[in-house]
Amino acid sequence: MRLSHNMIFKNNLNSILNSQQEVNKSMHQVNTQKRVLSASDDPSAMARSLLYSDKIQTNEQYDKNLTMLKSRLDTQEGVLTNIKDSLLRSIELTVNAGNGALTAPDKASLSEELEAIQTAVLELMNSKTEDGRYIFSGYQDNNRTYEYDSLNNRYAYQGDQGQHKIKVAEGVEIKSSDNGFDVFESVEQRLNVTSNTATTTGGILNADVYVTQQGPFDIFHKANYNPDPTAPAGSNEFELVLNGTVTPGTYQLRQGATVFETGTYTEDNIQAAGIEFSFMGTAGAADTITFELEAPKKDNVLNTLDNLINAVQDPTLSDKDYRQVLADSMIGLENAKNTVSQIQSGLGGRKNTATRIIDANTDLDINNKIARADLIELDMAEAITELTKHETQLQASQATYGRLSNLSLLDYIR
Repeated sequence: MRLSHNMIFKNNLNSILNSQQEVNKSMHQVNTQKRVLSASDDPSAMARSLLYSDKIQTNEQYDKNLTMLKSRLDTQEGVLTNIKDSLLRSIELTVNAGNGALTAPDKASLSEELEAIQTAVLELMNSKTEDGRYIFSGYQDNNRTYEYDSLNNRYAYQGDQGQHKIKVAEGVEIKSSDNGFDVFESVEQRLNVTSNTATTTGGILNADVYVTQQGPFDIFHKANYNPDPTAPAGSNEFELVLNGTVTPGTYQLRQGATVFETGTYTEDNIQAAGIEFSFMGTAGAADTITFELEAPKKDNVLNTLDNLINAVQDPTLSDKDYRQVLADSMIGLENAKNTVSQIQSGLGGRKNTATRIIDANTDLDINNKIARADLIELDMAEAITELTKHETQLQASQATYGRLSNLSLLDYIR
């Protein structure tokens, strides 16, 4: 076979160029610490590594979502803690307001503190997130949560019942806030009668009806109140039937033919089912005092405080009516406090869930990175060995090329 100079030069040049490419590739692998530099190096490994990269990026977004979630839950928990502290102080002041020895200046001072608490609670209920949205307004978070409705003289909720959620893992969403309807508007109020003035018949000229023992009355109310809106008129009316022709007089608390309680009386004051009946006149054989059970109500604590403040400031209010307002306020404030505590308990559960998901996402992230590394990342010891080998090949090719390029037939003629 005949070897020309051109063929010798071409073969040596190709060998040098190939060796340089191998050296460059090995150096690039060492610098990037990746075994697979392009899809053509290992198509299967590159495709699977891209799937792991997508999972890692998704987990990074979940981590950001979890950080936002915990921040918002912490903010809401702090707001609710302050509201509950304010309600506890309001309950103390309500108990104090029942002290019959309070003077007018005492009541003025008490009223002033209640007003300050109401203002503070209103501002807390209108708290915002870090991006300026109202925490408790539901989906209407651009609207101030509570505003005073001067037309109806009450504080009204301006939001809706929407629940914001944040996705923190595949198929897992956690509420990032609670709406004001669930937290503040759904507070059950004291069960009562519709009016403290009863309807009378016969020799009973007039009668007052006041709930004075809440426990027995609540049992009576829950057992006998008819909530059906289609029920006939008078379905929630009850009668205290008196017979004053005997001594002592007798009474029956009944509805139609159903008798709930019977007893005797000697004065114009009767206690039955937790209700105090006071009347004027002389009862005949079957005279009646008729009253109606009030429908269960729910209201926010701002209106409860408003009613309490107005009662404390009103010197014309009778003692019985004043005591009724205090009883209403006490139950309303207690139930509001309990509702806040329940919401706080739910917040704690969500925060614990978020913490567990953070741990799970961290473990998953580590596993995904290890799997990706096994596919495309470099074994440094092997890579440095390969680089050294390719550098040696390059040096040998360069040395061989130098010697062959100087060959001449005259060198062998003596």
